[in-house]
Amino acid sequence: MEALIDPETRGDPMSPLRWTCKSTRQLARLLTEGGHPVSHTQVAVLLHSLHYSLQGNAKTKEGKQHPDRDAQFRYIQGRGTAFLSRGWPVISVDTKKKELVGNHGNSGQEWQPEGRPVEVDGHDFPDPDVPKAVPRGVYDEQHNEGWVTVGCSHDTAGFAVESIRRWWREMGRPLYPEAEGVLICADSGGSNGCRLRLWKVELQHWADETGLDVTVCHYPPGTSKWNKIEHRLFSEVTKNWRGRPLESYQVVVNLIGATTTETGLRVRADLDGEYYPTKVKVTDTELATVDLHPHHFHGEWNYTIRHQTTEV
Repeated sequence: MEALIDPETRGDPMSPLRWTCKSTRQLARLLTEGGHPVSHTQVAVLLHSLHYSLQGNAKTKEGKQHPDRDAQFRYIQGRGTAFLSRGWPVISVDTKKKELVGNHGNSGQEWQPEGRPVEVDGHDFPDPDVPKAVPRGVYDEQHNEGWVTVGCSHDTAGFAVESIRRWWREMGRPLYPEAEGVLICADSGGSNGCRLRLWKVELQHWADETGLDVTVCHYPPGTSKWNKIEHRLFSEVTKNWRGRPLESYQVVVNLIGATTTETGLRVRADLDGEYYPTKVKVTDTELATVDLHPHHFHGEWNYTIRHQTTEV
């Protein structure tokens, strides 16, 4: 039986179970066909006696690491400390997984009267007339506050900066009235990618509007799970709406806005119904208008965009 379960080390590497689910019924069938008649219940007993257990995949292999990965984390920490010491905001930004909108099943469970589960559609086929909800978030670690803009269009750099714009207008500026700059911690890819020209152009527009100097520090490639917004904000949103069908965009907004934690997390959310086109080309001339100042340490990851006008 052990040869069937672990064919690479204990048995034939071409074992049929190398390419199939190793269930107790499959094991019992193959053992019986091999001259060892046994029931699937007895297989389960034998597996436990051999110290086997049901296990899922463990996400531990991160692939090739950049040699300056740890140094970049230290650099981000140092920049964050410097900004906070001045009373300036440090925010973490990202886009949560897109969600189907409609009477679809949602993973997780919630308390309901026994025998009366919430009935949802028997399939999860997306409605072509109802785009997926795109939750784009901003997390303020110092105040343990989050802002989420729920989009109905594409996750573009324009949408990413619009979410930051709304956070600043509704939450950031009242909290940091004397701030002259803001530090944005973001992943290296996606709509806020370090190589994305439109991201930098849109940030310049926002910097000009607010009079803020915008410093951006990107997490190294392959380290997005360390972005604080993932485990401080988005994970709590997922817990809050577990088992609840996301029937409409307003339901999505309301569930996000109702997210709280015992540590005092406060979240606000709104809906952005604007259309954000994809594949927007930024010319060299347009990029040259960005007052971009790369830092000495990995300027492709760390840079400051200075405002060119004064806030009106």
